[in-house]
Formats: sequence, C-alpha cells, structure tokens
Amino acid sequence: MKYYLIAGEASGDLHGANLMRAIREIDTDSQFRFWGGDAMSEIGGMPVRHIKDLAFMGFVEVIGHLNTILNNIEFCKKDILQFGPDVVVGIDYPGFNLKIENWAHANGIHTVHYISPNLWAWKKGRIHKMKKVQDLLCYILPFEKEFFAKNKMPQAVYVGHPLLDAIQFYKKEKFAHIDSTTDLLKPTIALLPGSRRMEIKKNLPLMIQLAMKHQEYCFVVAGISLVERELYERYIPQKCNVTLEIDNTYNILSRAYAAVVCSGTATLETALFNVPQVVCYRANPVSVALARALVSRRLKYISLVNLIADYPIVTELIQEDYNIERLESEFESLTKDESYRARMLSRYTQMQNQLGDGGASKRTAMAIKNLLQ
Repeated sequence: MKYYLIAGEASGDLHGANLMRAIREIDTDSQFRFWGGDAMSEIGGMPVRHIKDLAFMGFVEVIGHLNTILNNIEFCKKDILQFGPDVVVGIDYPGFNLKIENWAHANGIHTVHYISPNLWAWKKGRIHKMKKVQDLLCYILPFEKEFFAKNKMPQAVYVGHPLLDAIQFYKKEKFAHIDSTTDLLKPTIALLPGSRRMEIKKNLPLMIQLAMKHQEYCFVVAGISLVERELYERYIPQKCNVTLEIDNTYNILSRAYAAVVCSGTATLETALFNVPQVVCYRANPVSVALARALVSRRLKYISLVNLIADYPIVTELIQEDYNIERLESEFESLTKDESYRARMLSRYTQMQNQLGDGGASKRTAMAIKNLLQ
C-alpha cells in the first residue's frame, strides 16, 4: 500500500515515525511519502517538506505566515495526486490536515486522522466536517471517549497515547548516553522552553533567571535542532551553571531531579519520566487573549498532565502568573519539600494508570489496515 503522511510539528514527527515503523511490520510492501522531520526520515520513504518550515503557532503567527501556509496546501494537493496514495494520514496539525483531508475525501482518497484536535476545548463545530471527510479518526486521550460517543462519531477509535510507545522505545533502544558537559556532582534541573521560536523567546529568559539564583544545581536546557542554536545561546550567559543539549530531551529527563516545562507535550513526557515539574507558559498577549475567548470555559487546565487526571497535579504558571516570584516559590517546593515531591509522583502514577499500556502505534496501524481492506 502507498501511504501519504503529514506531520507538521516535532511531536508529530516522533509519533509519525513510530506509526510508520508499526505499519511496516504489518505491510512489508508499504511505500511512504511524507511531510515530517528527521525521525520519520530514519524510517524511510520520500520526504516532501520538513517540519522546521511548517510549525506556526498562535493567531498572530499564523496570520504572519498565511501566504506560506496557503502555498503549502496547494502544493500538497498536487503532490498527493502525483503520488497516488491509498490513504492520506494526517498526524495532529489540524489546521492544515483537516483542509487536506477534506480535499482528499472529495477526490476519492481514504483519509485517516491520527491524534484528534482538542474539540472538547475549542472549535467543537469541526466535528461535523470531520464526520463527513474522515474515514477513520484515531484519538489518544482517555477522556475523549465520552466526547466522541456523545457526539456520535462512529469512525472514532481510541488507540492510547503514543508517548508511551516513544518512551518505551527510548528506554529499550537508546538509553545510554549522558552528556559529558553536565556537572554530575550537582543535581540536574531540566529546562524545557518549548519547541517553537516564539515559545523559547517568551519562556526561556525567566528559566535562566531562576538558574542564576541557584548555583547549587546544574540546569540543562533541552533544545531541538529545528531551532537555531544561537537563539538558545542568546539567553544563556557564558561560564554559568546552565548548559544546552540539542535533541537530547529524554536523556536529560532520565537524570533530572526536577523540571521547569513549557506547556505542551513535554509536560506529559516529564511526568512519564517521573520528574517533578512546574508548568509555565507565556505567549503573544493578543494570541492568548483570543485563545481565552474561544476556549471552552469548562477547560480548567492547559497541561496534559492535569487534563488527563482532571486534577491539578502540577502547578501551572500562565502569562502574568509566570513571574520570578511565583516560579521561585514553586521551585523551592519542587526541590526542597519531600512530601510535595512524593505527592506529585504518586499522582503521576495514578495518571499513568489512566493511560494504560503502550501500543498506540500498533493499534493505529491495524485500524488503518482494516480500513483499507
């Protein structure tokens, strides 16, 4: 079979690679053409666009790159027709993928969406279009079961969270390296400032300010190669207790004593490594104001950890609450209060039990196979 996969972000690249690996196990003749990153390229197939040119976030940022996005959509349609796939698989990245799935369905091509947009939070009206244009929707959060059942979407299938697969694969295949630049005599504090330039610019400076006040720790910034190294180094003073490691997040988390994490997929990754954390987020004020106006009032949290548990396991410092005084206070609890740390780790375990076992990639691959048969 011929598979056309579209991932537009770093997390989608990770999950797309694991999905491709699972598809290849049950379809040895599979042919892949994809939009993604280095992880998907390692599996094989023909890359079309790299995620470093695709990850736009926030209302203001999207408007600023609107011409690029529209050109990418038209190029993608032509490229799909030329490849002639049996199925188009959109991996998260809903603003782009839902448009392509709508077009592909109208042109008689099977459509699958892996990792549902957060319809329970905002843009619930999308579900009406999704019912019509998606032959299969594979969703990953346990509390979404009730939502899709209530909204009568029969082609929606719960497959579990793919991060469980990713971390299990890491621990089995890749766990070994500890960067030699890290001072092993001091406890490591992980700093995860986000995967987009805007997030790094808004969130990293305060993380560095915290680090400068705590010379008793070694702070490690988890950078990614999709972002130029110079952007991180702009905020890190020379000869200090902060180091930068690129594309080494899981190794950093595997040895971290605590973490300061920009809200996103990284909050769940940190919890699955059992690292106590504080979640932060600061963004363009206009984007945040618009998001707050549109997001469901029933949404109590922004971090995946708290959303899955439906309980405030980790503290969230958002916009004006993300300041040095609040951050310092929470950091003291994370690093000095053993009972606080123990409660958080215990609640991590309860949250992980809600997610169940791994296998999301295999279940999604099998669901796609059943659809095509």
